[in-house]
This record gives sequence, C-alpha cells and structure tokens, in this order.
Amino acid sequence: MSKSVDLWLDLKSPYSFLAKDPAYALESELGVTLRLRPYALDIRGAYNVDDPKAAERGRRRIKYLYADVRRFANQRGMIIRGPQKIFDSTLIHLAWMFAEAGGKGRALIDAAYPRFFKRELDYEDRAAVEALVKEIGVDLAGFDAFATGAGPALLAQHHAEADKQGVFAVPTFVVDGELFWGQDRIDFVRAKLGAKADG
Repeated sequence: MSKSVDLWLDLKSPYSFLAKDPAYALESELGVTLRLRPYALDIRGAYNVDDPKAAERGRRRIKYLYADVRRFANQRGMIIRGPQKIFDSTLIHLAWMFAEAGGKGRALIDAAYPRFFKRELDYEDRAAVEALVKEIGVDLAGFDAFATGAGPALLAQHHAEADKQGVFAVPTFVVDGELFWGQDRIDFVRAKLGAKADG
C-alpha cells in the first residue's frame, strides 16, 4: 500500500513553488502518493497591515523573505520576482480544484507558478485564469457554476481540514500526522518516510 503525504500549498507562495519539484521527486524515489492541497495564506492578517508599525515590520520581513527565496531559486536556475501587491489566491485555487477534477490539477500548478513569479499571470484576472485552464486542456464548461457554487464550499473544506491537521503556513508536508513546514524540510520528510518504510 502506497504511503500518503499531504502537501499544503498556496499558489501565491514562493516557498510553495520551491517545494513543488522536490516533493514530486518523493513519489518516484519512495513510492509516495502525494496529495497536493490548497491553503491560502492570510498575509494581511499575519502582518497586521492596519497597524503602521506592525505593517512596517511586516514589510521588512517580506523583503527579507523574498531575498532569501531568490537565494534558493538562484541555486536551481528559477526566476522568482516579488509580486507587486498582495494577491488573493481564491480564484486560482478554485481553478486548481476544477482542473484537479479533470485530472489536470498538477498541470495547472506547473503552468501557473512560473508565470505568476515572472509577473506574467494575474491570479485575480478571471479571463487570464480561464485562459490558463483552457490551455492545459480542461473544458471550461461548468467552471463558472463551480466557482460560484460547489467550489468555495470545497475550498472551505480543505481549509478546515488543514486547520484540523494543525497547518499554519505553507508549504507544509503532513506525514502520519506530523507536520514539516518549509521547502527546506524535505530531507526530514524523506527521513520520516524512510523510517516508516523500514518499520
């Protein structure tokens, strides 16, 4: 029986982008079934943007985090540019779940991440997101109904399950109830999975 790992991602998170390919590699290396799950970061809430002093500290922290992200990205030849505003990832996450239902969730993730971090894709632009869904081979029929009907409820279910698992940020791997937060925790995940296989 294949081992299952939940990986919680936000498609606006550069650290989630960095985690994606190493996480995919776990499947071939260790026979893991990787379940990619949407979890939207509340950046405004986390950095208290309504308090000027807290907001300034938050801006300094975000500036540092993006400098750090670029260090990791440069090692792998990836381009990650900081977004020019705080994006709402709801629409792109709805598109991800819609594509997932058609067996194309990863195709959407793989196409969306590099474009967003090159500032070539606006996650809040409905036409651009729909064009991406169509480009990866998913029929758009039913997307509008999903995005205004079952989709938000399904997204809320994912968030509720993430909260139940104790997820507080992304990327977070969950292996047998144990959390590993951060793209640089992949070796810990691998060791946990290896120990599980030996046990």
